[in-house]
Parts: sequence; C-alpha cells; structure tokens
Amino acid sequence: SSDLMYREWQLSGDYAFLRKNWGQVKKVLSYAWTEKGWDGNQDGVMEGSQHNTMDVNYFGPNPQMGFWYMGALKAAEKMALAMKDKTFAKKCNTLFRQGSIWMDANLFNGEYYEHKITDPETFEYLDMRNPDVKVPPFQLGKGCLVDQLVGQYMAHICGLGYLGDKEHIRTTLGSIMKYNYVKDFSRYFNNMRSYVMGDESGLLMASWPKGRLEVPFPYFAEVMTGFEYCAAVGMIYESMEKEALTCICAIRDRHDGAKRNPFSEAECGHHYARSMASWAAVIALSDFQYSGVDRRMHFTDRPGCYFWSNGYAWGTCTVTDDTATIEVLKGSLQLDKLVIGDKEKRLKNFRLASGENRIIKLS
Repeated sequence: SSDLMYREWQLSGDYAFLRKNWGQVKKVLSYAWTEKGWDGNQDGVMEGSQHNTMDVNYFGPNPQMGFWYMGALKAAEKMALAMKDKTFAKKCNTLFRQGSIWMDANLFNGEYYEHKITDPETFEYLDMRNPDVKVPPFQLGKGCLVDQLVGQYMAHICGLGYLGDKEHIRTTLGSIMKYNYVKDFSRYFNNMRSYVMGDESGLLMASWPKGRLEVPFPYFAEVMTGFEYCAAVGMIYESMEKEALTCICAIRDRHDGAKRNPFSEAECGHHYARSMASWAAVIALSDFQYSGVDRRMHFTDRPGCYFWSNGYAWGTCTVTDDTATIEVLKGSLQLDKLVIGDKEKRLKNFRLASGENRIIKLS
C-alpha cells in the first residue's frame, strides 16, 4: 500500500526509488476506484466489499479499512507532490478530506467508530433497526473492534499526522480499553483458538456494548497479540501510557516461558509476523521520526536514552533537559535538522560514522 511505500521512501531518501515505482503506486491505489469496487464512486468512502485480515469481506464503510484508506491517500498525496504529479495529488487530497470528515460524522458513535453495513449487491445502506432486513454474515456492525485504528497507528509511525478527529481517536482508544480489555478470562467463552485462558488478561478482538450481530466475523472472541500491540501503541501516541503498558504487560505475562514460548507469540502459526508490531512501542515511546528526504530526526523531549534506526545506521539518542547526545553504533548518519520535542536545531555539515557521538545543545 502507498503508506508502506511512503515509509520506505522517507527512510531511504531515495527519489530514484520513488520515481521508478511511482507508476505502480498509482495503479495500486487506483484499484480502490474500480467500478463497483471499494470506493467505486470515488467519494472517499468505501461502500464496497472489502476483504480483510479477519478472513472475511466487510460490506460498507468501517474504521479498520477506512483509516487504512485515509492513510494511503495522505501518503500518496505527499509522494505525488514530490513527483510533481499535481493532478493525482489533488485527487488524493480531495478524497482524504471528504472521507475523513464523513467517517467522523457517520461512523463515530460518541465512543468509538462502528461499521455501517451495505447490501453486497446494491451497496445501499441496510437499516439495522428493521428486524426484517437480512444482514450478511461475518460482519462487524456496531461492534467495538480492537484494530479499528490500525490505519492511524501506521500514520503516526510514518509521521502523517491524524487521519480523523484527534479527540475521537483518543476517545476510541479509551473505549477499546473499556469494552475489550478482560482482566480474567476464567468465565469467558471462546469457541475458536485459545491464546488466552483462565485468570489471564488481554484485549478482545471485538465487543458489542450496543448489541451483538447474530453471526459476527469468525475471530471476534479471540485475543491475538499483534492486534493488542497495535491498540497499545495507539494509546502511547495519545499519552495513555498506563493503559498501553497494562495491555503489553498482559501479553508478556501470558508468554512468560512457563505457559507459552516467550519468543513466539503464535497467531495463525508460530513466530507470526503481526506480533512484530510490538517494536512500534519503542518508536512511540521515543516519539522517533526520521526522514531521509529532509535529513530530519525527531525524538521526545522526555529525558532518557532512546534507540533509533533509519535503515542506513542505528544508535542511541540520550536526551537531558538541555542537550541531546547522538551516538552512531553502526553505519553512518547525515542530518540537517534535529528536533527534540518542539525544539529544532539546524545542523551544518553534521555527519557521524560508526563509533562516533556528538553532544548537541538544545538552547
């Protein structure tokens, strides 16, 4: 997707790489606009059939795919501007603005974002209040999904900013904690795979505080670490560190080496890649951002020693009240700007090689 391409371009700073692949990036995003596709009418809202990681198709606008789409549009706009493709940039900007406003106005229910189900054939919205309306199976509906802000999670990591109303995003993460976090699973029924049991804790895939669908998507009663980390990292970005660490500690307590393998958080198989979302907690806690395009690096201003990696090199940044010490442990680093919190330092001829460090005054 275009947000992943955007991430690689930013980390590399390689315009030739972007130029070489730009045509394909446009094709990939344009797939959303095919007739009777996800957003066939090109209004920024995905009314169509959307296959997803729950191994089902959601029919109609929903936050899980909706925010992925918003992030892809925002990333594509920035890449289009870099490629001087003004027409495509304008289209992505228009669809993003329309879609983002629509989702906040129509999917946010005051506590979290929900799913408005459409008819698979006509894409017309179903009246869920009418008992005679036939609802397709395996949908989310009014459920509170653990992964509803996955697109926002990726947008923060890529430095793309907010994809929806900031207060709505924070409220939603609070609702995920309120409705999906279970302290003790001893009396909780799950007919699928058991990745949590007994007196263990975790975040449910989905909850229905406003009434459950008769046939929800298959994994609704499960707990899976990749989704839990995603929600927890979102909480860190919203200054909900206590809640985030509660979720992360619950995962690690389950994988303590006695009950489960601490090096393999299984989902659909051992060493499942989605659990690598745990590394995003390191990025979120340090508020790390790097752009090879602008030669810019950013960290939180909270004192501490933080790990960084930009694809060419890795090292640490030690932050105090008035200084930042950059150390390169492997590779080489070139910077034009270092930002600590909201303090920006412009750096002239700043280059560090492996084994070198430099103290930078922040005043």
